[in-house]
Amino acid sequence: MTQPDRVDYQTSPDRYRHWKLSFDGPVATLAADFDENGGLRAGYKLKLNSYDLGVDIELNDALNRIRFEHPEVRTVVLTSLKDKVFCSGANIFMLGVSSHAWKVNFCKFTNETRNSMEDSSANSGLKFLAAVNGACAGGGYELALACDEILLIDDRSSAVSLPEVPLLGVLPGTGGLTRVTDKRHVRHDLADIFCTTTEGVRGQKAKEWRLVDDIARPAVFAQKVRERAQALAALSDRPADARGVSLSPLPRRIEADAIRYRHVAVSIDRTRRTATVTVSAPQGPQPADLAGIAAAGDAWYPLALARELDDAILEMRTNELDIGTWLIRTEGDPAAVLAMDATLVAHRDHWLVRETIGLLRRAFARLDVSSRSLFALIDQGSCFAGSFLELALACDRSYQLALPDSPEAAPTITVSDANFGLYPMVTGQSRLQRRFYDEQPALDAVRAAAGRPLDGAAAFALGLITSQPDDIDWADEIRIAVEERVAMSPDALTGMEANLRFNGPENLFTRVFGRLTAWQNWIFQRPNAVGEKGALKVYGKGDKAAFDWNRV
Repeated sequence: MTQPDRVDYQTSPDRYRHWKLSFDGPVATLAADFDENGGLRAGYKLKLNSYDLGVDIELNDALNRIRFEHPEVRTVVLTSLKDKVFCSGANIFMLGVSSHAWKVNFCKFTNETRNSMEDSSANSGLKFLAAVNGACAGGGYELALACDEILLIDDRSSAVSLPEVPLLGVLPGTGGLTRVTDKRHVRHDLADIFCTTTEGVRGQKAKEWRLVDDIARPAVFAQKVRERAQALAALSDRPADARGVSLSPLPRRIEADAIRYRHVAVSIDRTRRTATVTVSAPQGPQPADLAGIAAAGDAWYPLALARELDDAILEMRTNELDIGTWLIRTEGDPAAVLAMDATLVAHRDHWLVRETIGLLRRAFARLDVSSRSLFALIDQGSCFAGSFLELALACDRSYQLALPDSPEAAPTITVSDANFGLYPMVTGQSRLQRRFYDEQPALDAVRAAAGRPLDGAAAFALGLITSQPDDIDWADEIRIAVEERVAMSPDALTGMEANLRFNGPENLFTRVFGRLTAWQNWIFQRPNAVGEKGALKVYGKGDKAAFDWNRV
């Protein structure tokens, strides 16, 4: 059932309790000043700029407002307003009182938010500078690691650290281990010392070990931050004189068994433990030029769709833990979706279109890493074309209705240019590349069919769908497939799906999510961490953790 204390991922700057957002020309500053009494749930205080899910919800919102409402911003500075503390990481007492599912969803969203910063740096010209002006530990250092550069104040006390292993019996798995090695290239033996000490590393040693990019004495720290922020801004191509798009509250209605937006609807069948997610194509005339897109603002269909889909995924992932199978449907005119694609591709270098493509890319990627079974149902009235085909390609299986007695009425799918790299997965591959293991003959065959509506037989022949039941067998085949799926172990399915979905090349992002799914998921359930005398449970109580010394 839905949790009574439902998590809402929608917020706005006037409701922030933890971040102060300010602007100075091409530089935005996100200053951490976490309200220790502002935890999302009862039972802990956010002391020393320690954070919980509510802090990251605000951070995610602030990043999107910078992306869309302030195109003039080229560098985001993350710093702290608290004396001698940058961020002490995830709140330990919050983790101690939270369910395992809560911890995993929290870590996953935290990962995605930090990954989105690197995604924006690589694809949208938005650069990030961590101005570490105090103690920086655990998840606080992981936030700094997600930035393009880290500047540490050299005041003889401020240090960076990843103390999870010695203090808590868990891992710095929300990007810490991966970014220390893969991104910052900290030498293996030095990383080993760093991750097994509690006091951290400060000053010149932190710079020499590559844990930070530079250090600055307190007297010149602010000046150095300004200089580096401006230098990073010079690397960006975000426009200096464009008008931003205000992100108004999403039109959303939450019912007992449904979530409804303008273009996305989620219907929940609690008896079957399934949700049907229906995405509707644009209707009526749509702007095809930049002036019309700007005039539409946040009501511009692709931007509205991206925001709604993203919110729906987060709503379901956090608030509906028992709903393990999502059935993905679309409805509307495929030509309208292909026209949208043509507009996106034609103007992909314009800042607003680029940011919208980025938001769609990250929403599709959020679907990829959701621990839910995903089945695409391609039936009459559907429009799995171009960008909407990405929804089916993200699924574990896809079923396309065949109508042998009336083929002209059969549903079709259509491949467009958007499917060949506009929305890469976190592996850097398109979903078509992932599907066909980068095998060129299969990709060439699909490309040759681009732009042509494909019925079930044609799509099946190209390997684009799983099955093509006819109208006699459709209902029974779908019912049996869904019933079999929901009867299986959710734990086994989560591990299986993650492995099968990410069969492509490894990179920083896949390693982060792989460690979260496997290592962190396992370690967070072990008695050494969460048992009665586990390190996470006894932290702050004056007791010593009691470990099972068996290595397994």
